[in-house]
Amino acid sequence: MRHCDTLLHAACIVTQDEQRRVIEKASLAIDKGLVAAVGPTAEIIQNWQSGNTLHLENMLVLPGLVNAHTHAAMTFLRGLADDMPLMDWLNQSIFPVEQKLTPEMVRLGSLLGYAEMLRTGTTACVDMYLFEESVFEAADTAGLRCLGGEAVFAFPSAAFPGPEAALDATRALAEKYRNHDRLRVAVNPHSVYTTTPEILTACRDLAQELALPLHIHLAETPSETQICLSAQGKRPTEYCRGLGLLDVPCTLAHVVDVTSAELDLLTRQKAVVAHNPSSNMKLASGAAPVAAMLARGMHVGLGTDGAASNNRLNMFSEMGRAALLHKLTGLDPTLLPAAQVLDMATLGGAAAMHDERLGSLAPGKAADCVALDLSEPNLQPMYNEVSHLVYAATGMETRMTMVGGEVLYQDGRFTRFDYPALCEEMRNVRRFVLEASGA
Repeated sequence: MRHCDTLLHAACIVTQDEQRRVIEKASLAIDKGLVAAVGPTAEIIQNWQSGNTLHLENMLVLPGLVNAHTHAAMTFLRGLADDMPLMDWLNQSIFPVEQKLTPEMVRLGSLLGYAEMLRTGTTACVDMYLFEESVFEAADTAGLRCLGGEAVFAFPSAAFPGPEAALDATRALAEKYRNHDRLRVAVNPHSVYTTTPEILTACRDLAQELALPLHIHLAETPSETQICLSAQGKRPTEYCRGLGLLDVPCTLAHVVDVTSAELDLLTRQKAVVAHNPSSNMKLASGAAPVAAMLARGMHVGLGTDGAASNNRLNMFSEMGRAALLHKLTGLDPTLLPAAQVLDMATLGGAAAMHDERLGSLAPGKAADCVALDLSEPNLQPMYNEVSHLVYAATGMETRMTMVGGEVLYQDGRFTRFDYPALCEEMRNVRRFVLEASGA
């Protein structure tokens, strides 16, 4: 008999392991933040014992979902500016308010974003924003995993006077968090249209020097393509390839306006795409050719983008919308079946995080998992667990969220922070935003 920190017993575990096993009456043995064993309950209790047992016998447990591209802090802008094209939305509504941001607003907005993620089954995210040290502070408080870094622009932001200072801040973050188990740093040039070749080259150099991944918005709209062609004489993907950005481990957000040849290039470069179906639909940016990406063997994760352009940070919503969007645009009901979409939200997200510990429940993997209440009416009757996760679940069935073996949310309670107090502070943030926006 072996000892472990925690035993978790569930009605069913969707493992997302190499065999994509779905085990009924299943259990996890968790030790030192990792999955020690997973299998039928009778087998696990025969071999493992623990002083801490979680009884989730009427619940479905799955790996924590990974939000492959977000701006967690932008919850403070949720619903402020809707129904606008991307460039108008950015320049008329978002950037003017962001110029007046403070680190404390970013911390509070991020903590609210992480509360929403934990409440709806997300345990890790890839983030890009301003005052990213405040984003990390909120992530550290909430307890989930974050790969993030300061957004780098050619122009001054509320956080820094220019790109050099933003890159210095990225370097400092990388040093501060280099031994942190849950927080990791990426180099985050915002996009090709808010930077210059010199800035992008400096971002590449820093990523190579510190062995950090790179995260950028790329090929989001045809308008972006035209801007890049006019300014650089190349389309965004080829422009970034020429600057060497694709030579480092990279996560590319959106990748909507791309050609077949560009997809072939991205496949060869082993780039990871973060697909954001809700944001792309809301901003009418277009539908990324995800089926073609997956057919090439590309790693594709799912992201919510920020709450200003979604307006949710709910990965269950994102799974359902991704599956339906591509069936519609491809006029083919067989495109993006449920199992493939769940792969994107778990294993594809792990690829976007550049973290092999994530995405599945198997021995040696991180004990990051979520439990859904199977007594909810929308999850009955049960014929196919993966189908229900993609097409029927809303995320609000989440009863428990765990990261590294630590319960961070359970039955309406966040274990690491005072949620009612956070809501009260967000009311003050709302008043600030209304004044800053002139609304």
